[in-house]
Amino acid sequence: MRNVVTELDAMLASSGQEEEMNDRNLHQAILDELEWDPRFNAAHIGVSVENGVVTLTGHVGSYAEKVAAESAAKRVAGVRGVAQDIEVRYPSDKKTADDQIARRALDVLGWNTTIPKDKITVTVQNGWVTLSGDVKWGYQRLESENAVRKLSGVTGITNSIRVAQSASAPDVKDRIEKALKRNAETEANTIRVSVSGSKVTLEGKVKAWYERDLVERTAWSAPGVTNVEDRISVGA
Repeated sequence: MRNVVTELDAMLASSGQEEEMNDRNLHQAILDELEWDPRFNAAHIGVSVENGVVTLTGHVGSYAEKVAAESAAKRVAGVRGVAQDIEVRYPSDKKTADDQIARRALDVLGWNTTIPKDKITVTVQNGWVTLSGDVKWGYQRLESENAVRKLSGVTGITNSIRVAQSASAPDVKDRIEKALKRNAETEANTIRVSVSGSKVTLEGKVKAWYERDLVERTAWSAPGVTNVEDRISVGA
């Protein structure tokens, strides 16, 4: 009995050491990727890793930099999840008034030809932008957020834009599955797509986080999709 317990303890210890080693290697890989990306100053970003889940801390100079740092971490193979605790800090002399941010947001939305004109409402409080309104396509909802996040003074975004339902569930499922099969960067056979009304649920497993984001964006590109629940896991 003692031998069995000893062997079990040894196996558990070995497993724990392996996870710790993997986390250390992943930690260094993420630091290297952050340092490599020129879109933000990696010196002000902290990284911790536990069982493949990454926590980003520190501060950056804009919301766009915050999103870019998260994107860089997700690109690293082995990342299973990202907790985003980076703070956006604007120097007091460079802070932008809420009314200015709102006007600029409306301008960039108006200049974007993929976004329906006068369909999006913008409200801003302490630099935090809330987008609301109605669009016909999920990609227009995402494009609206992408257009606004680069504006100076923005500290965060709540995307409350609704997508009008305009396609049947079987049609939506078929379109998403065919789009995934056409994409060379996704392994469509590992992804399960289910549709209930206008809600899409994604399940399965991918090797890297950017693949997970790609599958989710593909689902949002289908007509009539108003909600996407992403249950896809990331791992080798």
